[in-house]
Formats: sequence, C-alpha cells, structure tokens
Amino acid sequence: MRGCYRVLSFFFLLLIWINAAGAQNSRASGGDFSKATQPLTKVPSGVILVKGAWSASSDSTAVPERGLVSGGVYKNEYFGLSYPLPNGWGEEFEGPPPSDSGRYVLAQLQAATGATRAQLLVSAQDMFFSNAPVDNAFQLASYEKDNLQPDYKAELPVTQTKIAGEPFSFFAYWSPVAQLHWYVLGTEIRCHTLEFVFTSHDTKLLQSLVLQLNKMSLPAAATGFPVCIKDYAETRQLIRRVDPIFTEHWFNPVPVRIIIDAHGMVKHIHFLSAFPDQQKAITDALKQWKFKPYLDRGKVVEVETGVMFGRTTSGRSVRAGAAVD
Repeated sequence: MRGCYRVLSFFFLLLIWINAAGAQNSRASGGDFSKATQPLTKVPSGVILVKGAWSASSDSTAVPERGLVSGGVYKNEYFGLSYPLPNGWGEEFEGPPPSDSGRYVLAQLQAATGATRAQLLVSAQDMFFSNAPVDNAFQLASYEKDNLQPDYKAELPVTQTKIAGEPFSFFAYWSPVAQLHWYVLGTEIRCHTLEFVFTSHDTKLLQSLVLQLNKMSLPAAATGFPVCIKDYAETRQLIRRVDPIFTEHWFNPVPVRIIIDAHGMVKHIHFLSAFPDQQKAITDALKQWKFKPYLDRGKVVEVETGVMFGRTTSGRSVRAGAAVD
C-alpha cells in the first residue's frame, strides 16, 4: 500500500503534464520520493552525449525554476514567494525542466523523516504558452477538475478563497481505490498560475496544511514586476524585428519569455526549452528587436511577454520562428 501511496500521491504531476503531451496519454510519474535508484550505465567509448532542449537565461535575472529550499523555507524570487515549510518537511528531489507548454514543477516536498503522511507539489503554468483553453487560475482549476482520469473523482467544486491575503482558486479530488485526497490551490502571479497541491489520506491534515499556507509571503498586486502582456510581440508596438538564423534545424517548439525595458529594447531572455544553438540564434535576433516604449497610466514601464518560435506541440508552425525547422 505504501508503494501505491507514493505513486498515486503524485498523480497530479501526471495530470498537469497532459497539456505538454497534447492528449490524455499516460506517462510514468518520475515524481516518486522513494529511495530506489536506477543502476548506473557506463557510456560506451567513442560516444558523445549531446544535451537536449533545456531551460536557460540570458543573464542572472530571476526565473521561475530557480526557487530553492533553505532554512526550512521555500523561496522563489521570480514570483516574490516565501513559504515556511511545515515542521520536519524538506525537498528530496528537484523538479524536471519546464515543458514546452510552460509547465513547471517548482518543488516536491514532504516530511524529511518518519512516516510520510502528506506531500506537497508546488507547480506553475505559464499562461502565455498553455495548451489548455484557459486564461486565469480559476479557468485552469476548472479545466483540471473536468479532465480528471476516470479513476479519480471530484470531491469539492472549484471555489474562490483568500490565502495570505491574496485570491486563490480551490478544488479537491480523490481516489476511491487508494483512499487518497488531493487539495489544489492556485493563484495568479506574473501571467502564471502558481499551484500548491497537497496529497494525503487524512483530510483533516490537509485542511491544517492549507491553513498553514497563510504564513507564506506573496507579492501584493505584482508590485515591482514588469507589466505582463500576452502576444505583445505581435502588436504594432514592435518597430523592428530580426528573424533568427539557425545553423542546425530542429522540429521542437521554443517558448521564450522576454522583458522589454523602458526604451523598448529586449533586456532579458528566458528560454523555457531550447537547444544550445537555438538559444544563441534567437538571442542574437531578439537583441536587435525594437519596441515602442510602453505607457502605463502615463508612465513608461517595462513589459514582460512571451514569444513562441518553431512549432507548437500540435505541430502547427508559428510566425515568430518558422526558420527553426
């Protein structure tokens, strides 16, 4: 039963990656907290390993995947988040890189010692690149509830609540076979839906863990963040664009987040998933893009937006990066 608990406790990790697959295909979890490891395999002589598509950043500006657990607190500078973990909790494994549909596994947490009674998955969905037909946290929660696999049942409907003074969407589901319960809470920060997913057999424990979320610190009304605008690079605000020139040809989508400074130049580039040569070619091109300065209530401000190069996960070519393939 313990093995079943560990696998099913991270079923939600499978559910949130369905968007990246483009269909409701099953996947291996990979989010197990067991001690089992795969045997080491020696690389044959004469074989060169090439790193695949990965996340990367043009500078040291904060990005979502760089959050960390230190001193019993999970901190994420990009989201302005500080979450004191329950007593005795910690992180055993780091999450995978973000998917090309903008899904992040930010932290996988559980009790560091003793019998595990609950687990927490902290994740984020970039709303610029989501394959799901959603625009906000409430819609994402409704979509996830409505697309549960048959063995899982909705337990509580999607409702609005407040945690740490900020609005959250909440719903719950459970597995009648495993007698496991999932409490899912999501809020919107910087055009992402940030989700906290608690798993346990004990609903009273889950309620207690949800109440402890009130101890975390969240940014108020995105203070100090760039203005977040979807499809900003496809508007008349773009004065000059230069398409990337590639020396290698791949057939993967390349989602890129950029921050545009007050002068209309690209100051920060964040690749969610790209090969190294794609990163270089796209960076060289984006550094030459020029936008009109963006006015917010009469003041020039920075803008954060997303650009998709190459192909979407549905296989459809997109304008910004037809040269990728």
